[in-house]
Amino acid sequence: MSHVDKAPTPSAVFRIMDLFAGPGGLDVAAEVLGHRVTGIEWDENACATRAAAGMDTFAGDVRKYRAAFFPHAHVLTGGPPCQTFTVAGHGAGRRALDEVIDYIERLLDAVRAEDREWKEIFRIWRTISEELRRKAVLAQEVRGRKREAEGRRTTLRKSLRKSLAERGNSAQEVEALLRKFGSTSGTIDTDDSDLKSAIEQFSALESEIDAYKIRLEELGDERTGLVLQPLWWVIERSRRPGSEPYAAVVLEQVPAVMPVWKKYAEVLAALGYRTRTQLMLTEAFGVPQTRKRAVLMARLGKTDLPKVAETHERYRPRSASTESVRHGQEIALWDTDARVDATPKASWVSMETALKKARGIAPDLPDRPAFTVVSNYGTGGDPGARGRRDHDAPSSTITGKVSRNRLVHQGTDTTLSQFDRFTVAEAGVLQTFPVAYPWSGGDQSQQIGNAVPPRLALHVLRHVLEPELTGEAARARLEVAAADLEAWQAGKPVKACTHKDLAGHPLTGR
Repeated sequence: MSHVDKAPTPSAVFRIMDLFAGPGGLDVAAEVLGHRVTGIEWDENACATRAAAGMDTFAGDVRKYRAAFFPHAHVLTGGPPCQTFTVAGHGAGRRALDEVIDYIERLLDAVRAEDREWKEIFRIWRTISEELRRKAVLAQEVRGRKREAEGRRTTLRKSLRKSLAERGNSAQEVEALLRKFGSTSGTIDTDDSDLKSAIEQFSALESEIDAYKIRLEELGDERTGLVLQPLWWVIERSRRPGSEPYAAVVLEQVPAVMPVWKKYAEVLAALGYRTRTQLMLTEAFGVPQTRKRAVLMARLGKTDLPKVAETHERYRPRSASTESVRHGQEIALWDTDARVDATPKASWVSMETALKKARGIAPDLPDRPAFTVVSNYGTGGDPGARGRRDHDAPSSTITGKVSRNRLVHQGTDTTLSQFDRFTVAEAGVLQTFPVAYPWSGGDQSQQIGNAVPPRLALHVLRHVLEPELTGEAARARLEVAAADLEAWQAGKPVKACTHKDLAGHPLTGR
């Protein structure tokens, strides 16, 4: 009997509350590990996929629900949508990051005070929520004024383009003049008073629109409030009288969110959790794709959370490139524990290997000759320099534009005569969803691109929820779970729940 046959079963079945649950990347991973998940998701398309996959779902805005509604959830997970928190420079990203950190600091001060009553903590949260609500209302008004000004600019631009062309300017000269007029220094010597007036109006409109953009950056957007939701759910369960703290918390997002997770970790530590933040490279965990995720893990109690051990080699491009340089920089910046250890690892998984295995389950998938994927995105700031990956390497990051990537014969620019795009099922496989996953609704490529890679979720959930398993036992558990994930089949479709379905739900206790 192999070690895989001896893989242990979970010591406990956890009920997981998954905020911003998407199409079910974490859910399907938890399911094959033997746990049960209820997700909250507001995107109708993702809800359609979840329903087809049999995933328990409450449809709607996370902010319309509360941790107190689901007292029987043991674990909180989620990937809140986040604006880009750019740490360099002093732009909108920097301001958004500073704003979120400030709000978290206010909550940290509240929970650190042991004598602070729940009502006071809740009052602080309501104050933060009201500030964010007012900003959202103002932002909506500013966006409306900006759209109206942009409409006037479009009309005026058409008129100016016609007038300039009638004066003998070529199309290229017209566009150059319009760019000049859009700047504050844009002027033109002309005796035509109507043209001069139109130019002045055009320049003024550009300045007005720029002012609206600056104001919107100052106000931020609703994602600022959303990124705070998981933290508040943890605080509510930890400090609200009559509530029991979550046994564990798992959150993930893009690397730029790592400073937020680190600040989150301070709050969770004050609430009695041991935490770990880790930049995880998906190919190092058996995902046939290079993708970086910032992960926050927390477990209640005094047992430390070690780093999640990588099981596969990291992908190194065949030649030095901008991508590999950025890759190294991000490791140095975010993952202070990144180091080479002596533990033998499997090779990273290529697109070819993953798709071939999927064809063994679903023979109707395309069987292509050796190919190269030409990305829809440019590289190095050059839109024309499309990224390229050969079939025998992991895929580049699967995004919502995956359906636009072209497949060409390897080493050429000749598009494959058929199957020159990945199918939805194949894109899901490269994200490590089961080949039989029932993608439904619209924007299916976007659903896949936004999802948590289930294979990565397997590693994180097993690590946090089954700390008693180590070494060979942990590896065997993962191998069985990974095989079950690949062979997963959807059960009976379900209907998404709403507020009226809270009564009688297993997590509500009503």
